[in-house]
Amino acid sequence: MANFGLTLWAYEVTGKATPLALVGLFYGLPYVALSPFVGVLVDRGNRKLLMMVSDLAAALTTLLVAALYLTGTLQVWHLYLTATISGIAQGFQWPATSAAISLMLPKEQYARANGMLSAATSSSGILAPMLAGALIGPLGLTGLFVVDVCSAAVAIGTLLLVHIPQPVSRDAETKASFFQDAAYGFRYILDRPSLLGLQSVFMVGNFFFNLAFVVLAPMILARTGSDEWALGTVQTAGAIGGLAGSLLMTAWGGPKRRVHGVLVGWLCIGVLGSTVVGLGRALPVWAVGVFLVSVCSIVIDSSNQAIWQAKVPAEVQGRVFSVRRLIAMLIAPFSQLLAGPLSDRVLEPAMGQGGRWVPIFGRLVGTGSGAGMALQFVGCGLLVTVSAGVAYLIPAIRSVERLLPDHDTDAPDR
Repeated sequence: MANFGLTLWAYEVTGKATPLALVGLFYGLPYVALSPFVGVLVDRGNRKLLMMVSDLAAALTTLLVAALYLTGTLQVWHLYLTATISGIAQGFQWPATSAAISLMLPKEQYARANGMLSAATSSSGILAPMLAGALIGPLGLTGLFVVDVCSAAVAIGTLLLVHIPQPVSRDAETKASFFQDAAYGFRYILDRPSLLGLQSVFMVGNFFFNLAFVVLAPMILARTGSDEWALGTVQTAGAIGGLAGSLLMTAWGGPKRRVHGVLVGWLCIGVLGSTVVGLGRALPVWAVGVFLVSVCSIVIDSSNQAIWQAKVPAEVQGRVFSVRRLIAMLIAPFSQLLAGPLSDRVLEPAMGQGGRWVPIFGRLVGTGSGAGMALQFVGCGLLVTVSAGVAYLIPAIRSVERLLPDHDTDAPDR
């Protein structure tokens, strides 16, 4: 809810897509750059405590933004600072949580468990955008900040009640230096080309995905005359799609060959998601497109997570998973840096009234405010589709589960 309110505030202040894209960039850069070092701390430290500290840091950044807003001194660049802090804090959350699941459940339940975690995340987002749109009028941003801080308190309190076991180390490098440990995740993945190839699919897919979806909010606001309800509805549709995908994975468990869930999911995101959103010129089409993207994203992430949790020993998952995330997000920040200027300086002027690209693409995505960003969606959707199709043609990626043994077996899983 707080992020929704801040998105509206930033767009009203600037009227541009670039500031919103830069918030994502400042969040993503530390998240990616510090990943190898975060992984060492996750493997060496208390995973439960790290998750709690991450939630606390998120609450403190909200309090900082709230204080600036209440004193009338909040500026857009302040969001870049708080996004950086949040990115560092959240860098601990994901590898710690992922590694904890491997110790709490048998591998047959990994995909279902990841689906349930996604359901928890998605369900919180179903009502949040619509509630934020309804409450921001009477309560203002201050009320949304209060809700954010309270939710962080609930998260920390819940963690206090949950037992999260620590791994028993079998690692021969337990006496290695901090920096040697930080390099371990790189060595582990580079020694396994199938895992490297699988994560390279995410690196390319995330680049084009972010290049499009960074401008989702400004595109909808531009094409609807800054209709807050329309934006909230689309975001809610995405959250419902995430919940639907999570429930699907929880009940189904995903395909027997998890890699099919990954690659087919990326194909569907490109064809049914990004392209549909770009071609749409009305709220129902945008909502359906974002819904489909969210469903596919859950299938992709749950399937991929299950592969890695089965192949990588629990005691090194912090280091390996952090590097894995670094690879997946390595060039994504650059897409966030590029998305705003590409839209504001190139595509929007080219697709405006009388723009030079209107005769070519005008019938496809329309003209006027928001049409350039819509064209950005279509192009990125096609590129995601091509990249997933190429990955299917590479045996090392397509057969990753057969080529690599599970960490608790001595022979390849056939």
